[in-house]
Amino acid sequence: MSDPRNQIPRCPAALAAALRFVPLAPLSLSLTAFSRKITRKHPDLLNRLGEYSRAAFVLDPTDLPVVLLLEPNDGAPRIRLSRGRVDGAARISGPLAALLGLVHGAFDGDALFFSRDLVIEGDTAAALALRNAIDDAELDLAHEAATLSGPLARPLKQIIAFAERRTGLCLTRPEDAILW
Repeated sequence: MSDPRNQIPRCPAALAAALRFVPLAPLSLSLTAFSRKITRKHPDLLNRLGEYSRAAFVLDPTDLPVVLLLEPNDGAPRIRLSRGRVDGAARISGPLAALLGLVHGAFDGDALFFSRDLVIEGDTAAALALRNAIDDAELDLAHEAATLSGPLARPLKQIIAFAERRTGLCLTRPEDAILW
């Protein structure tokens, strides 16, 4: 990627450093609960996964010292964070910003793959099924989190907008997604 405007931002070093020491079990439980609420709100996610609704997906943000193991479990998803290597049907590796950008529709997965910013290992059909399911759901993780936070929704949205501006990470779904 030679065009500096297309550089994918790296996760802030402070977040990466904190994740070296933070206990992962509470984060795993929180992400599992969050993913279950999203799945209940977007049941078509599982339909779109088809035969891969019981597959395990490894999401490896290369600029963080953790990996996520996502197990859809036919509607009762589970997310487990690990500091070591974990195995799954498919591994999707890339900077956190690229992975979040894919979820929010800000980046084109094919462009990320061909530019080698995103690496897929294992069952590529499983990875493609996950990508298509997420694309079709048009998720906005910040909106989902704000919806769950009740009276704290407005301050949470402001914090997320601030974090997005400061880090360059795509934490919300852009109104007009820029595909590059």
